[in-house]
Amino acid sequence: MSVDTKSDSAEVARPDLVTLTIDGRTVSVPKGTLIIRAAEQIGTAIPRFCDHPLLDPAGACRQCLVEIPDAGNGRGFPKPQPSCTMPVAEGMVVRTQVSSELARNAQEGMLELLLINHPLDCPICDKGGECPLQNQAIADGRGESRYKGVKRTYPKPISISAQILLDRERCVLCQRCTRFSDQISGDPFINLQERGAASQIGDYVKDGYDSYFSGNVIQICPVGALTSKDYRFHSRPFDLVSTRTTCEHCAAGCELRTDHRQYRVKRRLAGDLPEVNEEWNCDKGRFGFRYGHQDDRITRPLVRRDGVLQPASWAEALDAAVAGLRAAGHRVGVLTGGRLTVEANLAWSKFARLVLGTNNIDFRSRVSSAEEADFLASQVAGRDLAESVSYRDLERAGRVVLVDLEPEDEAPIIFLRLRKAWRARKLPVTVIGSHLTRGSLKMGATLEPCLPGDEDAALVRLVEGGAVDEHTIVLVGERAAASPGALTAVVDAVRVSGARLAWVPRRAGEVGAVEAGCLPGLLPGGRPVTDPVARVEMGAIWSARTLPATIGLDAQQMLAAVLQPQGEELEAEPAIGALMVSGVQPRDFADPSEVREALEKVGFLVSLEQRASEVTERADVVLPVCLLEETSGTFLDWEHRPGRVRVVNTQAATPMNEIRVLAALADAMGSDLGMRTVVEAHQSWAETGAWTGRRPALGETADGPEATAAPARRPHSPGSSPAAVLDSWQQLLDRSAGLDGATDLQASARPAVVRVCPAAADRLGASEGTPVTVSAASGSVTLPLAVDTTMIDGAVWVPWSGPVGPRSGEPPIHEALGVLPGSPVELSVASSSITTQGGAE
Repeated sequence: MSVDTKSDSAEVARPDLVTLTIDGRTVSVPKGTLIIRAAEQIGTAIPRFCDHPLLDPAGACRQCLVEIPDAGNGRGFPKPQPSCTMPVAEGMVVRTQVSSELARNAQEGMLELLLINHPLDCPICDKGGECPLQNQAIADGRGESRYKGVKRTYPKPISISAQILLDRERCVLCQRCTRFSDQISGDPFINLQERGAASQIGDYVKDGYDSYFSGNVIQICPVGALTSKDYRFHSRPFDLVSTRTTCEHCAAGCELRTDHRQYRVKRRLAGDLPEVNEEWNCDKGRFGFRYGHQDDRITRPLVRRDGVLQPASWAEALDAAVAGLRAAGHRVGVLTGGRLTVEANLAWSKFARLVLGTNNIDFRSRVSSAEEADFLASQVAGRDLAESVSYRDLERAGRVVLVDLEPEDEAPIIFLRLRKAWRARKLPVTVIGSHLTRGSLKMGATLEPCLPGDEDAALVRLVEGGAVDEHTIVLVGERAAASPGALTAVVDAVRVSGARLAWVPRRAGEVGAVEAGCLPGLLPGGRPVTDPVARVEMGAIWSARTLPATIGLDAQQMLAAVLQPQGEELEAEPAIGALMVSGVQPRDFADPSEVREALEKVGFLVSLEQRASEVTERADVVLPVCLLEETSGTFLDWEHRPGRVRVVNTQAATPMNEIRVLAALADAMGSDLGMRTVVEAHQSWAETGAWTGRRPALGETADGPEATAAPARRPHSPGSSPAAVLDSWQQLLDRSAGLDGATDLQASARPAVVRVCPAAADRLGASEGTPVTVSAASGSVTLPLAVDTTMIDGAVWVPWSGPVGPRSGEPPIHEALGVLPGSPVELSVASSSITTQGGAE
């Protein structure tokens, strides 16, 4: 865009530019630009309600009327025109409210019309103080209304969903909400009903508003018609302090605006970051912020005395931790989880190597394998944004192939970008899996059918069929670690075809954990622990003489080492005598019961935690750490793009962050961690850089403990009942602790079901909604049946964790079954009306 007062501007000669005059100023803008956007380029803001830069034009509110006189070139109109729907034309003359009395009067008339029925409840409206209608009425509206009739009223509010309320009398019929749901998220929402003066936004009678992105309609509503149950009447916008930060719930990297008042977060809004989340976010990121303010928050150290955890001073707790860790020597394992910032991960990585003298560190509190560790070392570690696939690359790709990744559940902003590209140019999206999900269908995806565990063969078929080429992007999720050969097949497919590859984990801190070296075979920056040059280089950066050279134990190996048989015949001590755990829950692992047993049996257990958990219940020392909103740092999203985490608020009782706690523990053990603040840790990360030496190729073996293999599928012995292979993943809204306290959000979670194909339902003699029992070697669950026409025969899908808000003591679905995806299960019609797992209603 260029603005020029000279008629002979060189920009005019460009064929892709159109030159017009707005309020007497000449402006050249790209062909197809709307008048309202062209006016913004010269600093003129035309009033509007329905217009939104990321939505298709609607011309619904008519507030943006401008005058377009005939300049002798046939481009004029006799009446004011909506600037939000009309593209510019060569030689066009536009007069906005700045220079045209006609446009100004038209806008004031539309404003008066909108206010005829609008209630004067600004003092109690959630939008009051940040409402465009309120602002325009004060700036340009009449001091008194000429309307003497009775304003239209409706029963209020209408509950559109578990967390969205609608006040119809406030609505100005801009249709932003309906356009967002139709164009952006692809969900059935609410629609414009009735006609003329009776027009109103109403909900569908048949289908309620079921969307992972419903909170966005609240944010883009220009008035207070759509509000959140969670925030309604809680605060005024001018009482809030706003902080821009990065979401912690997944690896999408969304920017958020967090608003707090009196040391409590009141709401979250989507930030404006065009490169990542544009102006959207998912409901988990928007509403899931109360988890740290529950009654079980830990703010004081705890030490186990006489078998009971008791409050202690920091000095007592550190002394107890030092005694237990020193007793274990180098036989300490570190489990960091996948939700820490890069800086906290780096502190843990350094603490393990320099203070504990071990490479026994792993962030993967989930299903993992040695194949995945090799994949992360060769394909993920040491990358930066310039080398990686980006959101923009997804929109420009020739095809996107999804391997063990369901974007709507596991990386919602990737889903929105893929849907955007599909709507714009029909981007081909191929899903390798057992069925097309609701999200896949909204992206126009096609299915490359395969049973869980057979992803490698499906990839080979795609490559041989020419569907994967140099214009293809392959996105692989963390679930591929559970499928032997899948990650190797992905790398081979990319190598053969020239396609690009990106790894999309589910947790926000996992990419940063890889880069920080929270893996048994990696140092920060992708440096192999077995490479002497890499150790020397990292030792120089850390001012350390030596670093442990042997590949450590991964998470599964550490737990197995704790549980190894012990007796008189076994002279050696167990390989793991103590564990340090941060933000890890047993239910995250493939076998939660095994994790609980290991935590019970380990010689010494230190937990760094925010809230009471299954780990703190078994810990010998609990060191409290602050919430994410109380500290700062950096998340690396799946693109390797850094996202700043900023301090939102702190209180007098706020504990230290993990870096300070680890530094204090290092001091007590006679070492110097070399970092005590987030700033120092961030500087250390910047100094680390990426490894420029040789990286091991995928599958290349190195000296170390026996590798952890991907969980093998159990052989199936055909029985009398219909059998299938299990498929499963974590839904966006599940039993995660991150949803604690968000009761309205939890209520909007999708119900747990057993999903099978029509043929399997026929063999069962069951129909939609029939209670069906899924049985495996270790247990069973009973859920309502969902018949899916896209599901391949021989597969059955259930959610990984199960419904939100389970009955007390009820295990997650995967724990109740006792098997992983790819294992055979049996199906049968339940004998009673059981609708959730674990027992009858």
